[in-house]
Amino acid sequence: MEPLVDSYGRRHNNLRISVTDRCNIRCFYCMPEDAKNFQPKPEILTFEEVERFVRVAVSLGVNKLRITGGEPLLRKDLPVLIEKLARIPGVEDLAMTTNGVLLSQHARALYDAGLRRLNVHLDTLDRERFRQITRRDDFERVLEGIELARSLGFGPIKINAVAVKNLVEADIVPLARYGRERGIEIRYIEFMPLDSQGLWDRSKVLLMDDMLDMLRREIGPLDAVPDQDPRAPATAFRFSDGIGGVGFIASVSKPFCLNCNRIRLTADGHLRYCLFAIEEKNVKALMRGGAGDEDIAALIRVSVGEKWLGHEINSQKFVPPPRPMYAIGG
Repeated sequence: MEPLVDSYGRRHNNLRISVTDRCNIRCFYCMPEDAKNFQPKPEILTFEEVERFVRVAVSLGVNKLRITGGEPLLRKDLPVLIEKLARIPGVEDLAMTTNGVLLSQHARALYDAGLRRLNVHLDTLDRERFRQITRRDDFERVLEGIELARSLGFGPIKINAVAVKNLVEADIVPLARYGRERGIEIRYIEFMPLDSQGLWDRSKVLLMDDMLDMLRREIGPLDAVPDQDPRAPATAFRFSDGIGGVGFIASVSKPFCLNCNRIRLTADGHLRYCLFAIEEKNVKALMRGGAGDEDIAALIRVSVGEKWLGHEINSQKFVPPPRPMYAIGG
């Protein structure tokens, strides 16, 4: 089949799959503390529906998958889905993003099911600041899960840290040192307008260049990794002493839209061509309405064909998506 190429010539091979919109922490920049408006169970795609969609997407050239949420480890029997997806011919890369709270309980089963790559969300190494950000006291559980995953052989393991200005400056250097000691890449993510409470403002974004300055001043020289995949969301750097590296997802200061290769499937079965998309395609309605695989493939092509040039965060034309991050899929 013809590859998934949009009207700007971008070829899409990367699918992010949200398996739930529920989460067991309440990061202030993502969810209200009393969040209740989650999708009822019948509205969430079944494992069989997810597998079917992935098989169709793979037939169109998708070969990289990432499982997200909400918190994916809240989805019952998740290793069953991991095993189904890992066995699909053509899937070359399978990863998961998690907050790590339940990782120590499920890491072995996930590894046995075929998962190898993990991104763990951890903004701070300070227990009190962790509690302030997440509104939960699960810091030690997250560290325990990371260490177990390392011992089981997961790799690469990356840590995703959201960079909110005037909050996490004290965490930038300690996180990098933590990663250097453990062979873990820290990926700093500029705070994006994806919260459900309208808290975002550009002045609250800790920018990539400012974080680079901190790391170079406190740890040592950092060099951009040569020959990086231009489609990767993170810009990677390595410390000049050869010990470890860091990455930056600079969606605000250095948007990477022109090289985007990703599409997203929400937990309730809607296809999005961008994290910030305003419109979605209802895949679930097709599947539950008796549509054939060719109809699903056609819908995927239409969605990719409608993809915009970029999200325009830095322009007055930017409109935040109607759904918050936890409902879209990280």
